[in-house]
Amino acid sequence: MTNETAVVKKKKNKSHIQRRLIPSYIFLIFWSFISVFPFYWMISAATNKSLDVAQGKLIIGTYLAQNMKALLAAQPLARAMGNSFLYSTVQTLLCLFVCSLAGFGFEIYHDKGKDILFSILLLAMMIPGVATMIPLFKMASKFHMLNTVWGFILPSISTPFMIMMFRQNSRNFPRDILEAARLDGLNEFQIFYRMYIPCMKATYAAAAVITFMNAWNAYLWPKVVMTDNRAETMPMLIANLGGGYTVDYGMLMLGVLFCSVPTMIIFFVLQRQFAEGITGAVK
Repeated sequence: MTNETAVVKKKKNKSHIQRRLIPSYIFLIFWSFISVFPFYWMISAATNKSLDVAQGKLIIGTYLAQNMKALLAAQPLARAMGNSFLYSTVQTLLCLFVCSLAGFGFEIYHDKGKDILFSILLLAMMIPGVATMIPLFKMASKFHMLNTVWGFILPSISTPFMIMMFRQNSRNFPRDILEAARLDGLNEFQIFYRMYIPCMKATYAAAAVITFMNAWNAYLWPKVVMTDNRAETMPMLIANLGGGYTVDYGMLMLGVLFCSVPTMIIFFVLQRQFAEGITGAVK
């Protein structure tokens, strides 16, 4: 009887806890719906006529093929996608290399002089990007980098935020591994490539997601430095779709869908590593 009583009591406690969690579940379901709804509306709008979208139709339609034909006829979608992939990929790879090397150096070879330099670097985060746009454009024009991948990526190849992120996460890098590698005869660059990079995979994943999304969604600087239509990116293409006297909302939302999917895929693929990297995990 004692065991049966304990089992019954345990079941009652469990059911009581489940009832207490019902409001939390309702709250989470509600806000999950609010978060997902804009994406659903984007898909729905991409499959409907412009008039239906303007009237607020939320049901998936049958006008996707027509919107796709109109989009391909109005804008060079494949070229814009290719440009965005090229610019974003190159910027991400170079930014990861430069910022991780800087963060590694700031933390591993720590001294007062580097602390002062790092403080100055952090002050640069307070300068609005618009304030540096004209000098950057003049530099890009002088060095013949307009309408080139280098003109797109060089202003963002090294950012104070990314350097700070790598430096903060480098504090968790095991110093025993560093000393053991030096005793085994590895130089500093070999330590960086063979020891540091494998241990900081989560940080690299988080930085890659942030950098790629920022590069993919960049609009103002590419609009300034890319004066040739053949160098336009996806955000510039979306701006062109919405810049006419009459806007085809179905075609516009289909373009927005094409622009959104790549960054969503990258985030979902790397979301676990992204969470670990943001929290400073080192493996």
